[in-house]
Amino acid sequence: MWIADGWKDYEVIDTSAGEKLERWGDYLLVRPDPQVIWNTPRKARGWTHPNAHYHRSKKGGGEWEFFDLPEQWSIHYKSLTFHLKPFSFKHTGLFPEQAANWDWFSEKIRTAGRPVKVLNLFAYTGGATLAAAAAGAAVTHVDASKGMVGWAKENARASALESAPIRWIVDDCVKFVEREIRRGNHYDAIIMDPPSYGRGPKGEIWKIEDAIYPLVQLCAKLLSDEPLFFLINSYTTGLAPAVLSYMIATELKPFGGHVDSQEVGLPVSSNGLVVPCGASGRWER
Repeated sequence: MWIADGWKDYEVIDTSAGEKLERWGDYLLVRPDPQVIWNTPRKARGWTHPNAHYHRSKKGGGEWEFFDLPEQWSIHYKSLTFHLKPFSFKHTGLFPEQAANWDWFSEKIRTAGRPVKVLNLFAYTGGATLAAAAAGAAVTHVDASKGMVGWAKENARASALESAPIRWIVDDCVKFVEREIRRGNHYDAIIMDPPSYGRGPKGEIWKIEDAIYPLVQLCAKLLSDEPLFFLINSYTTGLAPAVLSYMIATELKPFGGHVDSQEVGLPVSSNGLVVPCGASGRWER
């Protein structure tokens, strides 16, 4: 498992009975986590005095209960700064476990010894975009949500990366890749963080089990002659790490290199457990 254990402003303090107690900077949140099926005594004080608690509804969805939480606040990871705010669907605008991947590809970019062009698909609020840009890459950031791209730009400004070579694109990721192929553009590295299910700006339906492999096939056509890395993240439990490996290895076989896929996780400070947070597939030369 690849573990994101480099955080100072974030930690999973405890987990029990379908929920996790987290510290996001100065604030404590209790949020549901379907992976936490164990039920252990809740000894940490934050369980009874959080700043906010997201309650899952038995009918689906849920809602926040706020006690003392600002509308927006920030946390830091190394040189990066991220603005956070509670979403109606339990999220805060950041997936901290992805820091394990940020560290991996940042080192590859820094030591490449050449300019590196990165394409970040389903780029959300820009965590991977900012990590790649801070390491020295030129990044094309693509997301179907105008609001998310705007949020990512705010994170770039907060991280002093507003002048970094980042191209911000609001578009359906598949259609953007198809256009880039027609334009003859190429990238040295591709990152994709697709949702399990989603809709594009014009109602296009995305279902990862059906759509991910055709997208990998398309993205392989965008790689430069000497690509550096290829990264896929999956939060869908039905896609085992081995599936990611086989899919990537099949399409990137002409480039040689090495494929590895693992679960990605976050350490729990109270008991030494690691909460699984999906899987990642990595290809590198």
